[in-house]
Amino acid sequence: MRVLIGLILMILFTLSVSAEQIETTIISQTLVKSTNSWDGSQLLSYPEGQPEVTILKITIPAGVTLPLHQHPFINAGVLIKGELTVVNKAGKKLIMTAGDPIVELVNKWHFGENSGNVPAEIIVFYAGIKGQPITIK
Repeated sequence: MRVLIGLILMILFTLSVSAEQIETTIISQTLVKSTNSWDGSQLLSYPEGQPEVTILKITIPAGVTLPLHQHPFINAGVLIKGELTVVNKAGKKLIMTAGDPIVELVNKWHFGENSGNVPAEIIVFYAGIKGQPITIK
């Protein structure tokens, strides 16, 4: 019996060491790298001025549609929860699910809508200019 308990403890210890080794592995994965927005249009050059980085976590309740808006600066994000559909003024759609990245439209009218049944959460990184708005409605 003692031998069996010792064997079980040794196996459990070995498994826990393996799990710790796996958890220390660093993984770097490129989610998106692009010179174009999601609709295929080329990104604009960076404007002159003091750069200001803004990072927002935006939560859009289920069934909510954002107002028509545009961004004067390059921005990109990752949907971390839920579903989100982004629609440009011409009606072209980008349908996103959790984990999907987006390179947003610059100086083009668009809106987002959460057609899912849970809140959508997206983290967005804006490369703006100090003192200037990142969204125009």
